[in-house]
Amino acid sequence: MSKIFLISSNSCTEPYPVFPLGMAVIAASLKRHGHNVQQFDYLVAERSIERLRKKVQNFSPDFVAISLRNIDNVDSLTSDQNWFLAEARTIVKTIREISSAPIIVGGPGFSLLPEEILTYLGADYGIVGEGERVICNLISKLEKRLPTPKIIKGRHDCLAESEIGGPWLESELVDYYISRSGLANLQTKRGCPHSCAYCSYPTLEGTKIRARDPKEVVFDIERMVKKYQIEHIFFTDSVFNDMEGHYLQLAEEIVRSNLSIRWCAFFRPYGMGEKHLALLKRSGLYAMEIGTDAAADVTLRGLNKKFGFNDVIAFNDMCVRAEIPCAHFVIFGGPEETNETIDEGLSNIEKLSCCVVFAFSGIRILPNTRLYRRAVQEGIIKQDTSLLKPIFYFSPNINPQIMNEKIEKAFRGRRDRIFPPSKGQQMMEVLHRFGYRGILWDTLISYKKNKGRPL
Repeated sequence: MSKIFLISSNSCTEPYPVFPLGMAVIAASLKRHGHNVQQFDYLVAERSIERLRKKVQNFSPDFVAISLRNIDNVDSLTSDQNWFLAEARTIVKTIREISSAPIIVGGPGFSLLPEEILTYLGADYGIVGEGERVICNLISKLEKRLPTPKIIKGRHDCLAESEIGGPWLESELVDYYISRSGLANLQTKRGCPHSCAYCSYPTLEGTKIRARDPKEVVFDIERMVKKYQIEHIFFTDSVFNDMEGHYLQLAEEIVRSNLSIRWCAFFRPYGMGEKHLALLKRSGLYAMEIGTDAAADVTLRGLNKKFGFNDVIAFNDMCVRAEIPCAHFVIFGGPEETNETIDEGLSNIEKLSCCVVFAFSGIRILPNTRLYRRAVQEGIIKQDTSLLKPIFYFSPNINPQIMNEKIEKAFRGRRDRIFPPSKGQQMMEVLHRFGYRGILWDTLISYKKNKGRPL
């Protein structure tokens, strides 16, 4: 068996520091196969190359595996200052100086542009998609000096539902994220059957939903609560409220277990009723992040969403009645956007009561998406254009600067309307200094007691 040094290279803290779930899941898989594993979180180490150097030297690994969560922060207004590959390349260079161990790269960021990123970083091998089984097979071949391709592309269904396991948790990492954000992460299912124009999730996880056994998820939660006193969990599923109802089975299991846990997740604003929301609230749901994505029916269709803005309003109103605070994430400037839809969208957002709205300007173009193909057709990029550095899609029917000014004017003076996204990071930092933890934007929403109406 081998000594394997795992690195989470993520240094992004927007809107809050995110526990490196991918690395922890890979660590658990490698440990099950008998390997000696050490986890290193670059963010926890305060982005110190010297601390990385010492850890690698002391551990003397046979293999080094780096998880790349993000390429950039997908914010058109600040992405130039938040491009993370240069820092990842520095990590690879540092390892090369002190170790001859083969370097393997994986993670969702890497899987988007594997060939380009592997070349840029100067690593030896890359894993695309799910890595638990693939990395174990790769290391087994390398131990035996068998030939193997530089990039291994795992099939989306390479793991059965019963094989999708939980993370290997370490106190140093858990303590850091609990002290900073108050949140731990957990995944209950993989795959996304939706085909939103900009989204890479179907490419990364496949289009078929593979849900974990609710009892196993609850076991992971119980372990987090008992061992680490974790009180808040974010479920990282691409869409929590799946149409097959797996999320309801999990909520029922949490209720049966009498677990005292508060949790949040990413929701689609469609296909859920009052009784479903009541069950979720009983199980510990206390806040929601909602993929609203656009603010007018025309632009929702342009993103290939299968709901209209009236559905969004109805969903939000249902959450207000249940006193579940919501944050809507809305993109302006996407396909079919015009000056008229910008005005309509800002007017529609005013109909969303008692919620936070995060607005984004433009959409980061990613390969293997509908938006990529559209951008090529419209001449925004060419087939061979490198997307290593961020390029954003803006509808040819608008002036982005004028659009941004309209959004800023509409949101001015409101703490529950956030634009640009970097403003949200600043607000989070202030709340952290006052000792708030968990999904902090819910502190921006309040209700008249027992009435369910916004203040």
